[in-house]
Amino acid sequence: MRELIVNTFLTLDGVMQAPGGPEEDPSGGFEHGGWSFGYWDEQMQGAMGELMSKPFDLVLGRKTYEIFAAHWPYSDDPGAEPLNKATKHVASTTLKELEWENSKLIEGEVPEGVLALKQEDGPELQVHGSANLIQTLLEHGLIDEFRLWIFPLVLSKGKRLFDGGTVPAGLEVVSSQASSTGVIMATYRSGAQIKYGSFASETPSEAEQARQAAQER
Repeated sequence: MRELIVNTFLTLDGVMQAPGGPEEDPSGGFEHGGWSFGYWDEQMQGAMGELMSKPFDLVLGRKTYEIFAAHWPYSDDPGAEPLNKATKHVASTTLKELEWENSKLIEGEVPEGVLALKQEDGPELQVHGSANLIQTLLEHGLIDEFRLWIFPLVLSKGKRLFDGGTVPAGLEVVSSQASSTGVIMATYRSGAQIKYGSFASETPSEAEQARQAAQER
C-alpha cells in the first residue's frame, strides 16, 4: 500500500490556482497568476530539491497534466528530470492519447482507480495542482498527507484547495518551517480526530443565570 500526497502552494485564503505564472491557468478569468514568484528564497529552493529527490509517481487532473506536458519535457530546469521520469497517472474522460513520456490514463471511475493505484507496490503518489481532482480525492478520503506551502497573501478569487469536496476531518501537524519571506512550509497527516469542546463554563455565573432567566420570560 502506498500513500497519496498532495503538494500544493496556496494563499492564506486557500487559493491554489496558477502560482507559477499568468499563463499557467487563467481559467475563470483568474488574473493573479504568478503570485508565488516574489516569495521564493534559497531555503524554499532547498526544501523543494529535497522533496523532488525521492522517488514518486504523479496523479494529475487533465488540466494540470496538459499544463505540465506543454512545459516540462522542453525545460532545462533541474526540476524537469524527476517530473519527466515519473509515471504520470492522469484522470480524464476526454483525453485519449498521452504524449508526455511515462503517462497513463486512470482506468474506470477516479476514486476506484486511485484506490487501485494506492494498493500497488511502488513509490509514493504525489498530486500537484489538479484542484478539481483534489475535490474528488477529499470527498472519498483518499489523501494521506498534505505538504502545503502557505504564502502570506490573499486573493479572494480562484480555485481553492479545500472546496466542494471537503468533509470534516482532523489533521496532525508533522513538521513546519518558515522561509525568510514568510512562507510556511508545513506537512499535515490525515486521520486525526477533531477535538470538539466548549469554553463555556459548566456552572454559569450568577449574571449568566439571570440573563438566561430573563430570556425565558
